Amino acid sequence: MKALVPVAGVGTRLRPHTYTQPKPLIPVAGKPIISFIIDQLVEVGVKDFVFVIGHLGDKIRNYVNEKHPEINREFVFQNERQGLGHAVWTARKKIIDSEEVFIVLGDTIFDVDLQKMIDSKVSVLGIKKVEDPRNFGVAELGEENKVLRVIEKPLIPKSNMALVGLYKCIQVQQLLEALEHNITNEIRTRGEFQLTDGIQRMIDQGVEFDALLINNWFDCGKKEVLLETNGLLLQKPEFASKDLPNYENSIIIHPVSISKGCRISNSIIGPNVTIGENTEINYSIVKHSIIGNYASIEEVVLHHSVVGSDASIKGLSQSLNIGDNTEIDFS
Repeated sequence: MKALVPVAGVGTRLRPHTYTQPKPLIPVAGKPIISFIIDQLVEVGVKDFVFVIGHLGDKIRNYVNEKHPEINREFVFQNERQGLGHAVWTARKKIIDSEEVFIVLGDTIFDVDLQKMIDSKVSVLGIKKVEDPRNFGVAELGEENKVLRVIEKPLIPKSNMALVGLYKCIQVQQLLEALEHNITNEIRTRGEFQLTDGIQRMIDQGVEFDALLINNWFDCGKKEVLLETNGLLLQKPEFASKDLPNYENSIIIHPVSISKGCRISNSIIGPNVTIGENTEINYSIVKHSIIGNYASIEEVVLHHSVVGSDASIKGLSQSLNIGDNTEIDFS
């Protein structure tokens, strides 16, 4: 089995961070999103990976090569972003000889029994019930969770079961043929070549897909979801920092993830804060936030914030001589 991880998107919903940093490399609970994906797949025995890269792809390639030497890794460049189906088709030469392919979106953190998907004798789609399915690919189900139909972002959904970005496909050759048929014949949905359209063509041809209800998943494409995910993961002991040094005149409110080389003084950090490597924080309060590597923060109060790597923030410092019966509002 090969894992195919499309990571060519530009991450428009997380700008300005994604102007200089690919979305899959944004840290959550102490490590980049893409490392969560790789680690979970490695745990269930997947060793062969294909990454479809595009925007800032060199950074993703360099990170994976440096941090994950344990996997067999190949990279394919998607010149034009024309949808998830097009991304998979772009990697066709790397997966065409595979018996199975496991497609995982590169900006998604998931809580699911991956072993159950791996062991399935038929193709499987990961699904989750959502309140408003109009922003997702949607699966319509029959008996015993058999997938009857999939459609991308329907205006009038007939199901509230969203596709969460996990696809195991046994019929790799047939998947590629379906995608090529759609691309050759300009069959698009919402202007793009969708993976859901390729899967639907396979279903129409009689290919069986099961649906697997996952426990939870986080589409980390928005700041609010990114911070929520960070907070939830830090509640788990395997992600939160332990045995931290005694930072000078500072209070740490757990859970937090503070990387090596950080210099923190005269500050209050936490809860639910992730701080990257070699960041300096002084005379500040930081809570419910993500701070990148080599950042510098001084004399500020941050909450529900995402600060990129190498960023510098310095707050307003005042020297005041205030008499009686005075009111000052700096807001």
